[in-house]
This record gives sequence, C-alpha cells and structure tokens, in this order.
Amino acid sequence: MSFRVLSAEISHETNTFSIRPTNLAAFKNRYFLLGEDAIRERGQANTDLAGFLDVARDKGWVLTHAVSTSAPPGGLVTPGTFMALAAPVIALALAQSFDGILLSLHGAMVIDGAEDGEGTFLARLREVTGRDVPIAITLDPHANVSQEMADLADIIVSYKTYPHVDMRDCAVLAGEILHRTMSDEIAPKTLRVHRPMLEEVNGGRTDAGPMIERNARALEHQQHPDAFAVSINAGFGNADIAEVGPTVLVTYQGDPTPHERLANELADDIWDRRFEGLNDYLSVEAAAAQCAGHEAENGPIVVADYADNPGGGAYGDATSLLAALLAASADNACFGPLVDPEAIEYLETQTVGRAVTLELGGKTDPDRGGGPITVTGTLKMLSDGNFAGTGPILGGLHRSWGRTAVLGVVGIDILIVTNATQMLDLAQFQTFGIDPAAKTIVALKSMQHFRAAFEPIASRIIVCDSGALCTPDLARLPYRNVPRPIFPLDR
Repeated sequence: MSFRVLSAEISHETNTFSIRPTNLAAFKNRYFLLGEDAIRERGQANTDLAGFLDVARDKGWVLTHAVSTSAPPGGLVTPGTFMALAAPVIALALAQSFDGILLSLHGAMVIDGAEDGEGTFLARLREVTGRDVPIAITLDPHANVSQEMADLADIIVSYKTYPHVDMRDCAVLAGEILHRTMSDEIAPKTLRVHRPMLEEVNGGRTDAGPMIERNARALEHQQHPDAFAVSINAGFGNADIAEVGPTVLVTYQGDPTPHERLANELADDIWDRRFEGLNDYLSVEAAAAQCAGHEAENGPIVVADYADNPGGGAYGDATSLLAALLAASADNACFGPLVDPEAIEYLETQTVGRAVTLELGGKTDPDRGGGPITVTGTLKMLSDGNFAGTGPILGGLHRSWGRTAVLGVVGIDILIVTNATQMLDLAQFQTFGIDPAAKTIVALKSMQHFRAAFEPIASRIIVCDSGALCTPDLARLPYRNVPRPIFPLDR
C-alpha cells in the first residue's frame, strides 16, 4: 500500500523577553519555501525534510510537502504571522485525505496571546484531521514541550546533538515510526516527564558532560520492543511561560511502567546534577585580556559571547566585548556578527577603501550588553550578505545576513550585518573576505552551535557573558509567568 503523507517544517524559538515581535517578514527574510521549492533547496541537505524524503523513497510513500520556514529566534510571534505559517498545512489537510503527517517543529514557539505555539498548531490540525490520522513530529532539544504537544502528537523525536548535527537522522527515525503506525504494526503514544527548572544547566550540550551518558541511556532503552523513541529536551529558559524547562519524552506502546521509570530516572539526573555547569563565563574584560595575550601558533583563540547570541533571541548588537577587545589592543582579529542596519545604511553611502567614522551597535537596548560606540576604520567591503553554508550544520544551504559590510578598525575586521543570525559556519566569515583560520582572535556571537565548525580551527575556546539578553545568569531576567518555585530563580 502506498501511504499518502503530509509534511511541513515550521520553526521558531521565541525569546519572550525580546522587545521585537516576530512578524512574517522575519520568516521570509530567512526562508519561506512552499512545496517543490522547499524540496529543491533543502531536500539533499542535513535537514528534517531530507530525512522525511529518505523514508518516503524507501517506503514508497506519496509525500506532499506544504512549507518549510524558519525565522531567527526573537520576540513573540504575531497572531497574523502564526496564521500565515499554519495556512499552507491546514489548506492541504482540508483539501486532501492523508494517512499520516510528519512535522518538523522547534517546540519553543510562543504566540502573542498563546504560550504554546506548537500545541496551538497541533490542536488546529487535529480539528481538521481528527484523532485517527497519526502525527509524528521532530523537535529541537531546546523545546519547551507542553503536555498538549505530547497528547496531540502520537510520535515525538527530538534531536540528540547540540550542536545540532543529526536533524536528518532524527527525521528518518520519526518517519520510520510513522510508517509502522500507518501499517497498523504499532500504536504509539508519548509520555512526558518534567522537573521544575528553567533549563538543563548546560543547555543540553552533548559534546561534553552528563548529556552524553543520558543519551546513551536513552538509546539503550529504545531497544525495548515497545519503546520507539526517547527524547531528552533541555528546554529554553528565555521563555517566560507556564510550561517551561527540561522534559523527557518516551514514545511507546503498551504498559507505561518501564517507560515512566526510565523517563523519571533521566529527569531526576537532570535535577540532581543541576549545579554541574561546564562553562566558565568570563567577563568581557577578562576574555579580551586572554585574547590579547594569545599566541596563534596552533590556531586562533575563539571567544564566544553567549549572552548576545542571536540564536537565542538576543539582538546581536551588544558592543561590550568589541569595546573590550579594542581597549586591549586586540590584533589580527575578527568580530561578528554586529547587527546594525542603521550603520549599514550609512556605510552604503561611503566609498570602499576609505576611512569612515560612525556610531556602531548598541541601539536596541543599551542596558543589554553595551550601548553604541564610536569607531574609525576602513570600509573593506559592501555586500548583499548572501552565503552558502559549508559546515556540519548549514552545509549546502543558502542563507543571508542581509545587507552587509566589513569594517577594519585598528586590528579587528568587524562583520556588520542587517539580519540577526548566530555565527555557526566558517562561510559566514569567509564569504566576506575574512578567513577565521588565519586570524589570531575570532570573536563571535553564538552559544554552542559555533563549535561544530569553529572548534576544528581553534587552538583554544573561551566563553563570556556580556550581559546581553541571552545572559546565562537567568536570575537577571524579569520573569513573571513561570511557576514558582523554579530553579535557578529559587534555590
């Protein structure tokens, strides 16, 4: 039998503390691809869609893909934007009958007026399909998984890596479980276990620390004949919502007892090891001092500003690390991204190769990571900002910084961009004439994803907290809606 399957990719990680709402333009500026256009761009890369297509070819499905879209993490998604994201999927579900549905979601979308974006979307879809059509979803492990999501999706598979490099593999697993369900071989459902924390202490990092052991335990349990997927979600602590924080999910059938036992064992481990942080967050001054003293014989020192990570919804325009590097006379360095559309507008009136003086960065909220600084440098490049990824995460995919400039200030090449996106691929520098491997100092804005591409070229990696919107010190954020008590706000 040839099953008819509906698929879609809709992703947003909502930082509810951001003052910038997320509108449809934010999705279209990254990518908003319908049907065959999405398959052409994403169908051969390390994406969920590619995994869905792998299973469809293997099993002989007729797969109809609705939409692939994502926006950079940011503020609340506007209601009209949410309706526009859901519309292509709902329209196909109304127009045709399907045997199953495969969705790639993030798991941390918050709509203005509805805290659980994915749960809201699944509920709307269930109104159309009823409960008899099985739905499988993949999630980013920084999902804040609600009980409604677990109730409405029969199958949930979260990525097991951070940096995320297993998207396609996890999508294949979700598709294979869905196929067994459509074939009436199994009847899965998903249980959810949660602990009162904003997020796992290391954000779910899997290159080191306790998540390695937890994932090994999860994979071991998946050998149980009635356990089909075990997902450990670190949560996303920059969401001031009721159902926030780490969860353990088991997609299973039959007696829930052994699966509840495993889920609680893993959740207890997350709670019991909540003080075992892996990172030593330096001040920007201490980080700059270490950078200035670095000898680049075996590669650059990479310094990551966790707090101004656009990949977590920070504005990307904080200046305190840049100011500290300038004060420390950093040389042979690069810095990026610095999100400043106003600076780009001014630089586009200037001549490449000439000296310019301007006010740079810090315009969104000067109290979050530093206000504008005045710099004088040489305008080295103007660009449309388009690039093609080459690394483990973005390899083969096309993205854009929007209008982009490179400004050389003393010994630092500063990548100034329009679109807020974190640094996670060498091509994001290389395309614009900056070779990170040839630098002594590489300063970037990202949390963990940068490691996939930058760790191989680095002789050393350090991290700092600039005090911007994604500060790892969550107690500095004005929570109002999370349930209390909750760690680490209440000890």
